[in-house]
Amino acid sequence: MEGDIATMVCQTFRSLQRGDFSALLLAVVVLGILFEGMQETTAFPTWRIEEEVHTSGVLMIGIRKDAHTQVLHLSRNKRYTLTPEKLKWDKFKLTYKLLSFPRNLMNASDTRHGIAKAFTMWSDVSPFSFREVPADQEADIKIGFYPINHTDCLQSYLHHCFDGITGELAHAFFPPTGEIHFDDHEYWILGNMRFSWKKGVWLTDLVHVAAHEIGHVLGLMHSLNPKAIMHLNATLTGRKLITQDEVWGLHRLYGCLDRLFICPAWARKGYCDSKRKLMQKHCPSSCDFCYEFPFPTVAPTPTPQRTKHKLVAEGKKLTFRCGKKIAAKAGKVYWYKDGEILEYSHPGYISLKDDHISIVANAINEGTYTCIVRKKNKVLTNYSWRVRVRF
Repeated sequence: MEGDIATMVCQTFRSLQRGDFSALLLAVVVLGILFEGMQETTAFPTWRIEEEVHTSGVLMIGIRKDAHTQVLHLSRNKRYTLTPEKLKWDKFKLTYKLLSFPRNLMNASDTRHGIAKAFTMWSDVSPFSFREVPADQEADIKIGFYPINHTDCLQSYLHHCFDGITGELAHAFFPPTGEIHFDDHEYWILGNMRFSWKKGVWLTDLVHVAAHEIGHVLGLMHSLNPKAIMHLNATLTGRKLITQDEVWGLHRLYGCLDRLFICPAWARKGYCDSKRKLMQKHCPSSCDFCYEFPFPTVAPTPTPQRTKHKLVAEGKKLTFRCGKKIAAKAGKVYWYKDGEILEYSHPGYISLKDDHISIVANAINEGTYTCIVRKKNKVLTNYSWRVRVRF
């Protein structure tokens, strides 16, 4: 990619030799870019379209092998969901380190290669860059392969442990925690997920799962697009490309502005088509890569009229229970926060257990929690709790 930039810079300077002095200003800008490097910011630019934001406060999300919104004033729901605005990075250059390696099949070298490839998938389509550092150095993202009982999962109120082979494959913590835990009981490989008749186990592609978890580390939740790598069932699709769906999600979270001053000139030269990959990373605004196609509108989940209001002290643990008797006999319980479905427990924030949900009261977890008991398309009962935190 650096070579492509150098080529484009040379073309800018050749225009000076042809007497096109209108490129002089661009040339000066290019020199500044070359010496200063890519733009680093401590505060990201904001999204240019006015938003009405509805976020769900979660910290960590996982992906299983057997796993079966935000709203613009254009009245259009995205197929991706974002973490709250607080849960994002304040820089583009991130470091990572590997604290442990898998015990089954894969060696340390292949593990490093697979993790690096997953990071490259994201750096190719975003302003982020990732660099591995030694395990004894500080890093933004910490990665490890762990047994069922790992780190603080036994002591933590909301951090769940792994469940052994063929269950949860990995889980990741949103910014700024930035941790990725892989289940060390799984059989990790570099290649398509497949069943090994010799070993009698599923072999799971490390690159695919790592790319999914990195998306969470960057601040993205699950996508409703079945072709997206951030889809809940991503491991079953074998897809190894970041879709425009995820790119739009990063634009919404971090802003969508050009990273180079020369982007408009490159766009006029047709580079948006001929060098799409490079322009998608550095010049999304000039190439109109920021804008979204109309997705089908999803009807919001109605909030029950009978809503209980709770004002609680910060740090207090709360548990809400929902129709245990009726759910056990006839229906299935669905949990929502601020209208978005909750699918997993999120360590440190939310613990989800069928007929009840537990949370720790904090700024991220403020909002309306709703449970709906359904039998097919019929709603049997529903409850709602509005939580406000007293700081």
